[in-house]
Amino acid sequence: MTTIEIAASTSIDVRDHRGVRARPSPFLRDVASVAGRALRAVPRERETVIPPIFIALFFFVVNIGTLQQLTESNIKGFDIKAFMMPTAILIGVTGVSRAGSLVLDIQGGYFDRLLLTPVRRLAILLGHMVADVTVACLLTVPIVALALALGVHIESGLLGLVVFIAMAALWSLAFAGFGYAIALKSGNPAAVNSSFLLFFPFLFMTSSYVPRSQLTGWLNTVARWNPVTYVLEGQRSLVTAGWQWDQLAKALLAIGVVGLASMSLCFGALRGRTRRGS
Repeated sequence: MTTIEIAASTSIDVRDHRGVRARPSPFLRDVASVAGRALRAVPRERETVIPPIFIALFFFVVNIGTLQQLTESNIKGFDIKAFMMPTAILIGVTGVSRAGSLVLDIQGGYFDRLLLTPVRRLAILLGHMVADVTVACLLTVPIVALALALGVHIESGLLGLVVFIAMAALWSLAFAGFGYAIALKSGNPAAVNSSFLLFFPFLFMTSSYVPRSQLTGWLNTVARWNPVTYVLEGQRSLVTAGWQWDQLAKALLAIGVVGLASMSLCFGALRGRTRRGS
């Protein structure tokens, strides 16, 4: 058989394959792939998680040593260790996100190359957020372990501790939306790193160090309207009082309000970025 005959017998009608394209993978698989890549990068970027947890543990220990005698001698039945535990948790998990890595992907061109693939645009963002929730849950472990070692008793039990950690992760996610919005809008690492500064006024103008009943004047008014106040009080109720559904509902509502604002900005910035890259 000649070469021409072999070619003729094995020829393929190219016209039948003009419409063949890469089949998009399922949405959840896209999210899992992006999340897996983000989580694999965490051990190589320890500087993004070690300082926040160190600062949280530092403030936890120092505040207990500073305020324990003053508060517990003046407020009957007050446990400063249990009271400060949620504050330390929020310091540790707020602002910890993969937004900084997303900026590097944008600057390095990886984000634009990713837009050329069949991966869903929303999955790119949600994958990073899944990684954020996972990291936030892990960051609570050292603080919770230290609190339990110091004698803090979780009144709501093991299930309450799980809810406590979940609330911390949800708050971390709600706040992370601002960082992602800045990352997608500006593509500037310095701007993303400074987004954590947005949290500090909210943290200190609330019942982070003393009960709200001890606040007076303008600070009491600001704390009443501060969403962080209700997140702290919801978490504290799980530690010190058990299942108080009204406190938990207020905490979840506060997280939802902040999350709605941050995610609106975040997804709007994603639409703008993908339009620019298309």
